[in-house]
Amino acid sequence: MNKVHVKKGDTVVVLSGKDKGKKGKVLEVSPREEKVIIEGINMVSKHVKPRKMGEPGGIVKAEAPMYACKVMLVCPKCGKPTRLAHKIMPDGTKLRACKNQKCGETF
Repeated sequence: MNKVHVKKGDTVVVLSGKDKGKKGKVLEVSPREEKVIIEGINMVSKHVKPRKMGEPGGIVKAEAPMYACKVMLVCPKCGKPTRLAHKIMPDGTKLRACKNQKCGETF
């Protein structure tokens, strides 16, 4: 099983591609494919066929998955993109922490 550095609900910033520099919330994580779906990022046009009677078909905008290596976590305290550090607490729990020198906040 592959590990991904972001979790559902995290705020991330896009590092490369057409949406470079944009921030968004992670809606879904797929560790097997190493991809994430981010709210309002990597929008694609999807052709939808009407399934039920009276349901409209047409072209719908939807978020497409993108590789997790193209996004970086944003620290909730300092608001800057950061790499993750892991701190082990005295009771044995493992927390994620901001690696910025001035911040160091755990979350």
